[in-house]
Amino acid sequence: MNTLVINHLGREKRYALLKNNKLEKIVIHQPKIQSSVGAIYLGIVSKVLPGMNAAFIDIGQSKNGFLHRDKLPAYLQSKNENKSISSYLHQGEKLLVQVEKDPTGTKGPRLTGILEFNGSSTVYMPNGHYVAVSKKIPNEEKRDKWRQFGFQIKREEEGILFRTSCQDFSEDEISNEIEQLRKKYEELQRESQNMKKPGLILENNTFLDEIVDELSKDETVEIVVDDQELKKTLTGLTENKNIDVSHYHQTENIFAHFGIQHEIEKSLKKVVWLKNGAYLIFDETEALTIIDVNTGKFSGKHDLEETVVKTNEWAAVEIARQIRLRDIAGMILVDFIDMKSDDDRQKIMKAMKDSLLKDEKRTRVIGFTPLGILQMTRKKTRVSISEALTTRCEVCEGTGKVLSPETVAFQLERDLWELKGSDHEAVLIEASHDVREVFSGADRLHQQRLEKTLGLQFYFFIKEDKRPFYTIRQLGSPAELQKKAND
Repeated sequence: MNTLVINHLGREKRYALLKNNKLEKIVIHQPKIQSSVGAIYLGIVSKVLPGMNAAFIDIGQSKNGFLHRDKLPAYLQSKNENKSISSYLHQGEKLLVQVEKDPTGTKGPRLTGILEFNGSSTVYMPNGHYVAVSKKIPNEEKRDKWRQFGFQIKREEEGILFRTSCQDFSEDEISNEIEQLRKKYEELQRESQNMKKPGLILENNTFLDEIVDELSKDETVEIVVDDQELKKTLTGLTENKNIDVSHYHQTENIFAHFGIQHEIEKSLKKVVWLKNGAYLIFDETEALTIIDVNTGKFSGKHDLEETVVKTNEWAAVEIARQIRLRDIAGMILVDFIDMKSDDDRQKIMKAMKDSLLKDEKRTRVIGFTPLGILQMTRKKTRVSISEALTTRCEVCEGTGKVLSPETVAFQLERDLWELKGSDHEAVLIEASHDVREVFSGADRLHQQRLEKTLGLQFYFFIKEDKRPFYTIRQLGSPAELQKKAND
């Protein structure tokens, strides 16, 4: 049974999808990192890059958006690969664009000029130039029927994508929906003509929109929500569906009650243990994610080869699940335990592909490298769970490591050597306790030897810090600096 658990109380909105009581999906909305995917902007071309067949678009945000030639309606219509983006765009030109991918790190949002407007049964594209039908409709004859209907109701330049839920609507209802979406687009065009500067025209999908989209997949049979008002709204939206909506009113947080909070905490950890005693290590960077598979405590019942293959199989299934939960995207490298046989590698690759079939986002398993690393990619539309819920460490600045007290103390020594022969007699140094200990040496022998060599006296002001550090604060007379050190 599929259950949608919604935590709507508080400013942070969350929902989770449970399949047979096992967590399969987490979505978190925080005010400061509201996803802009789906938002429509009036943009101005700030720079055209023919060599990349792309352009940077000013959309009135802190970072310019990136637009590729293949995402332009004019190119979609012509599909002339010999023409560069300069044939379709020029600097200073205004155009409507939609966010396909949120900004991450130093990169701005990825944009498309092929706008999409979501309806209950269709996706309307004013300049899509094609008709498509959801592959989740199993009957080829039905899909062909909807395809033909799409060509009947669309204008030449338009595009229509029929969602799986179109089967619940009549042709008249779908025609009316397309007409409403068409008017919505025409209103945006009129609004954009009155704008003098680039900026937002249409907000992206809200939290409720995403929940409604989840319900349209006809998989959810139960909803548990902690907000009475939202329960009323969802009850109205699901009155024609076989979905039970209930209100959770206990004092314990709803995510904690269903064990979801624990899973979120696990998704932020680098190490994930498998039930057989093996474990996975996740190392996420801006450029890619590396996942390492280790046998851990698992030793198998027969031989080493069986142990390796079995562990890799279990790992493939859990990796696919963790990728969904953590919303990891971009380039992903999986370092499975080394396998000697090509048949074994193919078996693991199949297990990975089968497990990724549950993923709503587009994934591509490329294959094993000569070094035995499985390469794959996953489409990125929003920040991952770790990006959303964590921040860069102020101590290590995201590296996970800091300089040792020894390294910092030796750097202090080098800096002090540069003061040899100065007109001053003493130096005031602010430092952490561990750096002072290493610098001074046992019984302060090293400090005394260096003071004699350099002709300077060292006074320390100790400041506790989580990282080893020092700062040369002042040069002056011994009496003056000793007083400051004591203060």
